[in-house]
Amino acid sequence: MIFTVTPNPVLDRTLTVPAIVLNEMTRAQKIREDGGGKGFNVSRALRALGMQSVATAFIGGATGEKLALGLHTLGIETDLIEVSEETRTNIVITDAAGEQYLKVNEAGPYVSGTEIASFFARVADRAQAGDFWALCGSLPPGVPDDFYARLIGLLRARGARTILDTSGEPLKQALNAVPTLVKPNIPEAAAWLGHPIRSPDEAAVAVDNFLEMGITLVALSLGAEGLLLASEEIRIWAQPPDVTARNPVGAGDALVAGLLWALMEELPLPDVARWGVAAGTAAAMREGVSVGSRSEVESLYRNVALRRWPSTT
Repeated sequence: MIFTVTPNPVLDRTLTVPAIVLNEMTRAQKIREDGGGKGFNVSRALRALGMQSVATAFIGGATGEKLALGLHTLGIETDLIEVSEETRTNIVITDAAGEQYLKVNEAGPYVSGTEIASFFARVADRAQAGDFWALCGSLPPGVPDDFYARLIGLLRARGARTILDTSGEPLKQALNAVPTLVKPNIPEAAAWLGHPIRSPDEAAVAVDNFLEMGITLVALSLGAEGLLLASEEIRIWAQPPDVTARNPVGAGDALVAGLLWALMEELPLPDVARWGVAAGTAAAMREGVSVGSRSEVESLYRNVALRRWPSTT
């Protein structure tokens, strides 16, 4: 079974405007609402690929109920911990041409120690050997920075595998617990290393540093340049076809879903990388925080190129 963990889910409200111009009033041409949060996005993308998952999260208030209903409508199983404060709403403003966007994130509701303890008890009841758990996104107020690290330790003890997609101090602490797979982007990896990543060689060194910690797979997201997927034995650069990206928000979550789908199918790592890039690209081509269909992802998969990782030395 696949479980997705979203400590800080969100209702993403996307406003499409003619152009993004500062210090001037403008009117929205379109308004779109999507149930979001990184783990929820992963579950939605997995569902589009034909694979079930269980979405776990802290949710609260009317916004939380709206998100839960949206997941149920899509046929996604949930296991949610209710909190006393309201689930957050984020605002995405994108121009009509799909060339620029502005995303403003709320901090999220306060989560109490009792609510956190309830979540860990639920995980302890459900975790089994062979499961995949995708641990995704930021932590809301009240949740300590070692949340993912503790969760990885619990899941490893149960024989479950973990995919980590977060940033900042939660990432640093969780890496010490040794997740199975980590998916940073370039800025997140650079922040962890403490210096910029400005060349292919520096990116390769960053990947090696992750692997030296005992992490099995590193999926370094390169944005429009695709993905560097690496293990101790192999390093794969999967590059997407040339497409028009309409909204990159959520594309990284779809990439995680593509990786998960392919890993559950026990495909070779080059195919895992291609499926991840195809799923992420399909999501970036859509309006709002959305995911591509199975047929769209399959079509893109056939056009994802595997290339030699360039070197400047």
